[in-house]
Amino acid sequence: MAYSSSNDSQNKEHEVFVSFRGEDTRNTFTGHLNAALKRCGIRTYIDHDLRRGDEISQTLLRAIEEANLSVIVFSENFATSKWCLDEVVKILECKERNGQIVVPVFYHVDPSMVRNQTGSYGDAFAKHEQRFGGNTEKVQKWRKALTHVANHSGWECSPNSMESELVEEIGMDVLEKLNRVYVGDLDRQICKYEQLVELQTEYSDHIGRYATQDHIKKLKLERGIRLLRL
Repeated sequence: MAYSSSNDSQNKEHEVFVSFRGEDTRNTFTGHLNAALKRCGIRTYIDHDLRRGDEISQTLLRAIEEANLSVIVFSENFATSKWCLDEVVKILECKERNGQIVVPVFYHVDPSMVRNQTGSYGDAFAKHEQRFGGNTEKVQKWRKALTHVANHSGWECSPNSMESELVEEIGMDVLEKLNRVYVGDLDRQICKYEQLVELQTEYSDHIGRYATQDHIKKLKLERGIRLLRL
């Protein structure tokens, strides 16, 4: 479990909204990242529906509004999705209006590609401009949003990155940005030692039980100190 200093945050269904291109990372990087966030005790919102139609759903818009922090996983085909681009625009609106925290992750793409809309992002925007024709305002809003987010300090995941370690690091970074402290490792240890006490009691191992109980007290003290951030 993890501790939060904000009661409002604890009462929310989710704290973090994850924006991603499903066909690129749903079952790979984003799936692993979501699992890492949950291991840190962070409640996330991930859209598991296949997206159809031109307009972003009201459910997703509300989910973004209710989040304290949004993680945006930029991948090769992210910019081909109008929904993904609309999510970025909405996330920035929430950042400006409510102070929502934004954490960009660049998965197998260089931040400059996102910032300047080059490479696959340039190709995607060429198609958007061709499709929308005279509605350049919408396309320009998308461009501005990508440039803004790509200028944020974020995480880069190259093909040579150790993803299993990176998702854990991102999880801890998000936890810290949410003003939370992770104590899940200590909780697991305490639970195991409490089970050991039950066995030692059952088999009358009094000396061992006293030693185990003393160790549990030390773990609980360490837990309390960590929560107090001393």
